[in-house]
Amino acid sequence: MIDEIKSDADTRMGKSIEALKGELTKLRTGRAHTSLLDHISVEYYGNATPLSQVATITVSDARTLTVTPWEKNMVGPVEKAIMTSDLGLNPATSGSVIRVPLPALTEERRKDMIRIVRHEGEQAKVAIRNIRRDANSDIKALLKEKDITEDEERQAEEAIQKLTDKRIVEVDERIAAKEKDLMEL
Repeated sequence: MIDEIKSDADTRMGKSIEALKGELTKLRTGRAHTSLLDHISVEYYGNATPLSQVATITVSDARTLTVTPWEKNMVGPVEKAIMTSDLGLNPATSGSVIRVPLPALTEERRKDMIRIVRHEGEQAKVAIRNIRRDANSDIKALLKEKDITEDEERQAEEAIQKLTDKRIVEVDERIAAKEKDLMEL
């Protein structure tokens, strides 16, 4: 029973880390990366479709992405979707190829992004601590029902705390790496 609670907590904490990773990839650093456009959807035959399912996205150089729609009539909608996204990018179309230059980040914008990164990290830590709280309350319920002893309860809580500490260190490492990435010129 205790092992199930621990493994469930570990799985849920892992999902919190994955969610943080997803949020951090959306934040733009100075370099071009194809995952930058992952969350953009395009209107395709009346359905909102992920950009990666209607076009090929490649990195042509350190500051430029190239988007090539698979159908010629999709050039306009793809360009519009990139322009109206929350990334603040201005694509340039030449024929059926859309070039997306990434402007250099200003110092002020970098600091704003670091603030956002720290906020996302804090959100992930809160989620992990909430999972710890849920697991500990499940363990206390087992103790109350006399399914486990007090010693087993203490050991299980210690194990969950170690798991929580490990995951929080993981969050801190990801935040530090992203901050370092943002501050590179």
